[in-house]
Amino acid sequence: MTRSTVFAPFDIVEGDRKRGIVLVADHARRDLPEDYGSLGLPAAEFDRHIAYDIGVEAVTRELAAALDVPAVLANFSRLLIDPNRGEDDPTLIRQLYDGTVISGNYPMAAKERERRLDDFYRPYHDAVGAMIASVAQASGKAPFILSVHSFTPVMQGVIRPWHVGILWDLDDRAARPLIDMLAGDPALTVGDNEPYDGALRGDTMYRHAIVNGFAHALVEIRQDLIASDADARAWAGRLAPIVDAIDRRPDIHEVKIFGSRTGPLQGGSHDRTQR
Repeated sequence: MTRSTVFAPFDIVEGDRKRGIVLVADHARRDLPEDYGSLGLPAAEFDRHIAYDIGVEAVTRELAAALDVPAVLANFSRLLIDPNRGEDDPTLIRQLYDGTVISGNYPMAAKERERRLDDFYRPYHDAVGAMIASVAQASGKAPFILSVHSFTPVMQGVIRPWHVGILWDLDDRAARPLIDMLAGDPALTVGDNEPYDGALRGDTMYRHAIVNGFAHALVEIRQDLIASDADARAWAGRLAPIVDAIDRRPDIHEVKIFGSRTGPLQGGSHDRTQR
């Protein structure tokens, strides 16, 4: 197998870095480099949530435009390697996902695993880190980081009732007002650390926000609500004034180390012990 030479592992959406906000979208796209083919899967599998977060690219781009802030989007399918996992996470490169066997990921030689880290995972995280550093320098304050995701309405036969969920670990500076303001709409069922738990050691928020003490939150929107461009625009329009209001809170742009429910912090400028 030849090495990928023309596949860009990330995309940058430009915005006013002086605002102090960074958007990230770990699962924005379902693309694979040409030399990986389809990982042994039929094309229909790439229309499913196992390949990417449906609707997230459109929501992120629309939200970045509405707020005039930069965003970093991963360009590769999570089936190749999942950027929202730690490098030692067993689900970093999945061989089975929601009933689908990914034959192109099994067996996984150590050399191939390292190749995917070097060619896709690490360049994406380098880009996220560089954007956060650039925004901090341009704004002169600690950045506020919002990660945009979506979730399937049904997972392993279980119906998920939430329209949107907010994931967080111990720092609720952004998460709590997000939950409260979204819940102010009586038409919405809002999940607090649903349908997933926001305490995931080594994930994107842990790596770039938690260990550095930056205010952050991860928003999960149900995929059937943002599958069309019009619905994605509507959700971006819903989120924009909420994010803008949170951005104006006095403690959002302060560095505060809250620690993690996963254990003592590791990474960032230096290792820190959980409070």
